[in-house]
Formats: sequence, C-alpha cells, structure tokens
Amino acid sequence: MDNQKTHQLAIIPGDGIGKEVVQEGIRVLDFISKHSPNNFNFETDYFPWGCEYYLEHGRMMAEDGLERLKNYDAIYFGAVGFPGVPDHVSLWGLRIAICQGFDQWANIRPVEFLPGVPSKLNHPDTDTLNWVLVRENSEGEYSGIGGRNFTGRGPGKEVAVQSSLFTEEGCERVIRYAFDLARTRKRKKVTSVTKSNAQQYGMVLWDEVFARVSKEYPDVETDQWLVDAMAANFVLHPEDLEVVVASNLLADILSDLGSALAGSLGIAASANLDPERRYPSMFESVHGSAPDIAGKGIANPIGAIGSAALMLEQLGYAEEAQLVNQSIRDATAAGYLTADIGGNTSTKEMTDAILEALAKVYVKA
Repeated sequence: MDNQKTHQLAIIPGDGIGKEVVQEGIRVLDFISKHSPNNFNFETDYFPWGCEYYLEHGRMMAEDGLERLKNYDAIYFGAVGFPGVPDHVSLWGLRIAICQGFDQWANIRPVEFLPGVPSKLNHPDTDTLNWVLVRENSEGEYSGIGGRNFTGRGPGKEVAVQSSLFTEEGCERVIRYAFDLARTRKRKKVTSVTKSNAQQYGMVLWDEVFARVSKEYPDVETDQWLVDAMAANFVLHPEDLEVVVASNLLADILSDLGSALAGSLGIAASANLDPERRYPSMFESVHGSAPDIAGKGIANPIGAIGSAALMLEQLGYAEEAQLVNQSIRDATAAGYLTADIGGNTSTKEMTDAILEALAKVYVKA
C-alpha cells in the first residue's frame, strides 16, 4: 500500500513460555495492523538469545547485541530464565543489559483488575481498581555495584558488599515522568514509595527530589509512604492508588504484589521506556519463563498481549492500544480464562477470544 508506515520490531522470545506468549502477541499486532484504518504494518526479526544461547555460547546474547538492536523501532521480549543457568546470570546478561544499555529508565507496569478474573483481594468494588507503577529502571538497587572478594578472611567468613546508586538526575526524571503521567489520568495523584528511614542517603535524596518536583505540579495530589506500609496499603486501601513511583527494587516487588492481587502475574504487562526516544523501548510481560509449564499450551498470553498494547501506544497508536486492552477485558468477561486465573482456556484459545472481540469492533466500524 502507498505511504504505509513500516515498524521494524526486534523479537527476543527468550526462554520457557516466553516463546509461546510472544507468538500470541504478534498475532494480535498483525491483526491490528491489517484492520486498523491507520496505514501501518510490522516487519519482525527474531533473535535466539536466552539461556539456550548461553549454554552454547557462554553469553546470554551476541557480543554486538546492542549494536544490532539499536535501530529497531521497538523490542518485544518474552521471558528469561531456565534451569541450568543461574538467575543472576540470565537477568544481567540479557534483560538488564538491554534496559541499561539503552537507558530505558522508565518501567511502566499497570495493575488492572479484569472482569471475570477471580481477585485475591477482598474489596467491595474491584472493577474500579486500576493503578500504574512507575519503576526507576536504570540505577538504584540494580546498579550492580559491589563484590565478593573477601574470601581471605577464612572459611565461613566471606563478606559480600552490594551498594545502590541514586543520582539526583535519575530520581528527578522518573519522578517527573510519574507526575506527567498522572496528569493524563482521571484522578491526578502520585504516590512516592521509599524506605528512607533505613536507607538514609539514596532514598532521602529521592524524598527531597520528590518534594521539590511536586511543587511544579500543584494540580497533582501527592502522598509518600515507606514501602512496608505501602505493601499493606496495596491490600487494605487499593482505592487510594493511582500512579505509584518507586525505586528499581521496590517498584519491582510492589508491581508483582499488585498483579497477584489482581489474579495472576500472567495478566501483567510492562514497558521499558526510553522516553527521550534515543533508543528502542522494550515491551515484556512481567511473569517469568515458567519452565514447569513450557510447551504445554496453557500459558497465559494476556500479559504479553497487554505489553503489545503498550508498544502500540508508544508507537503512536493510542486508539489501537485501547481497543486491544478492551478486547482483553471482553474476553475475560465472557469467561475465557487460562489455568492460572481459574479456567481451562488454552494459550491459543485465549488469544482467539481476544481477536474475536477485536474483530467485532472493526466489523462495526
């Protein structure tokens, strides 16, 4: 077609069920590109990086991996981790290498309670609950600073040192992103989460930056919590949550808690963004590689499909992204549920139901 916009996608299925759910997400992206009134399509290149690649080559991705990825419009990622490869090797060698290498400093993780999905939360109106975590994604507790070079103390006396890195620039840009995001939502509120009573340097810096930046957003409501109190608040008062911003580790933990309360990590989407668009952003479901169910056709593709919706939004197709998210809701409301959320729908059948809901929208149009 004339003047059709082509988006180049780098596909890294990774390990375990990552290979299965990524394929389902691509089915949805292809359907959208064929039926949307906007004139665009996707061209995909696959990269076989992950734990199998590591066992063969001694590294999680090619040595020139970042150079090969840097000119793509987006990266679509499955999952990482498999027996035989230590988790810290698989994570640092692939996912974190890409996130930090491309300075994808804003990790966005929506928490949504889908209709028909049994919630783990005792709340009178879960259908109204919807919040998003903004995770600082480039420094903090994932800075990789430390070592274990203290074995000279003798057997049983080894010492490991692990340090976090907080910079004023890093804190400010992700906090400011959270405030800007809050301005796009119905309720304009940002909650900052730290553990500054115990981490008296880096997280006190975070608190001070949050206080300073918040003065520039008088229209946005704010509050601040210590992470242990916020974990309780996720359970006791989730209706108070809108945009939650936190450090790399704290937001990682809280986002898993939020998705578990909503029913399963299998429904959780995420985006690793370079908001300045210097490099490609990366989109991935929050769940792990789940090797125990890999190949059985029962993995939940909702997280991966929701991540594809985040990709569409980042590429400029907000309406299409909303349609995908609504079709996910329509499918679960109609009773299509995979095993992790209480049903017996297969991976493919779940995607088929979402595509069927999408098809109804485009037939009406």
